[in-house]
Amino acid sequence: MSAHWPVELTEGEVGLRPIRARDQATWREINQRNRTWLRPWESTIPPTPPGHFPPRRPTFRQMVRHLRSEAHAGRMLPFVVTYQGRMAGQLTVAGITWGSMCSAHIGYWVDSAVAGRGVMPTAVALATDHCFLTLGLHRLEICVRPENAPSRRVAEKLGYREEGVRPRFLHIDGDWRDHMVYTLTSEEAPDGVLRRWREQRAGESTGAPSLRAPGRDDPWAPPTPGNKTDIR
Repeated sequence: MSAHWPVELTEGEVGLRPIRARDQATWREINQRNRTWLRPWESTIPPTPPGHFPPRRPTFRQMVRHLRSEAHAGRMLPFVVTYQGRMAGQLTVAGITWGSMCSAHIGYWVDSAVAGRGVMPTAVALATDHCFLTLGLHRLEICVRPENAPSRRVAEKLGYREEGVRPRFLHIDGDWRDHMVYTLTSEEAPDGVLRRWREQRAGESTGAPSLRAPGRDDPWAPPTPGNKTDIR
């Protein structure tokens, strides 16, 4: 078992905890309800060469067993994102490499019902600080499709810098897609990014309009028809 797993991280109403087999029903409900919202950004299986059988997607329980095994081996941090105590998405720190590299990459998605409330930037800030300040990693990457403006804003809000484009990098939504690469090193965030994210949010709250739609005090209420949300 890894010395740094399992772990739970919290900041206000936002939390990160290990994904569990008993999350299956909630995870499926969120994914089914967010099909249109998530499909353009989800990984897909490339076509197989002639004469080869296409690989099968794992079941949820198989996925959790694999993620748990990778986490205990120290190669991954598979988190569920929570908001107000309820599952609101996923965040995975993957590709953890030590030696002369000491790096990893972060991927994430969030329930559209709570988008626009700072949930995902807070979650990424928590994961970033854990990777830099607790694990001792040196470099983190976030790879995002250029068309995915909301996810790009998450990285930009936290000080990740745009490093370039990786052409046809991942098979997403049925084809090989270019990805923007955002990076951050531990030298660029010696005190972590959560503190400056707190300061940024405090500054926004002193005069910026609320991100909440009028009349929607319950973040889990169905969105009002016509309102657009993003992954902020």
